[in-house]
Amino acid sequence: MTSRPEKAFVFAAGLGTRMRPLTLTLPKPLVQVGGKTMLDHMLDRLAEGGVTKAIVNAHWLADQIEAATAKRRAPSIKISDERALLLDQAGGIIKVLPEFEGKPFFICNTDALWIDSSSSQVARLRDHWDGDKMDVLLLLANRAESFGVEGRGDFDMDASGALSRPAPGEEAPYTYAGVGVIKSALFENRAVEPLRLAPFFFDAAARGKLHGLVLQGRWLHVGTTDMIERADAAFASRSEEPTCPPAYST
Repeated sequence: MTSRPEKAFVFAAGLGTRMRPLTLTLPKPLVQVGGKTMLDHMLDRLAEGGVTKAIVNAHWLADQIEAATAKRRAPSIKISDERALLLDQAGGIIKVLPEFEGKPFFICNTDALWIDSSSSQVARLRDHWDGDKMDVLLLLANRAESFGVEGRGDFDMDASGALSRPAPGEEAPYTYAGVGVIKSALFENRAVEPLRLAPFFFDAAARGKLHGLVLQGRWLHVGTTDMIERADAAFASRSEEPTCPPAYST
């Protein structure tokens, strides 16, 4: 039986340039949508899905990220300090790779939100994970049913759940929803330096080891300031039960 993910790496170090001028003084993960920060939305989803520990990287306005996570009790939080050098997603993972003890772990963007879901999508990813046939498992959003989707889509998916990239000029029905599971082994023996994550996905796809799980619910990609108001309206009219407040300690 393969190991199941218990910890997560949350990407919170980016500059948020597409949300300027708002993000000149506020880190993008701390932008509020639907009554709480996008970072708290993601951390609450992880706690709901049984994640015990989240490593949150911080670079831009890192003091605010540290302060915002200091009082949370679930999941437990460790800040990965990237003030000196922004490492990009894969580089940030490599910096803290020993934290995952060789086991698979969740990867999470903070600008990816969802509504109208009757079950934990993080738990669904955990339960769907099969390390014997997967190196990476991505939560996917149906483009036609999502907010804030740009471009021609990221992936096609076959009957087994294996993902492939669309041919040049073609559109794909699914886009990466910003949450996934990935093997620690993919990052072993790598130098700590700025390094993108997408090539790891594409390499896994070429080997038949990239799989997908379609989100149950509506995906909201809040990547620009104009999406904040639209996302607020979507949360206000959602059909799911109101989201629980962040899990803070007293």
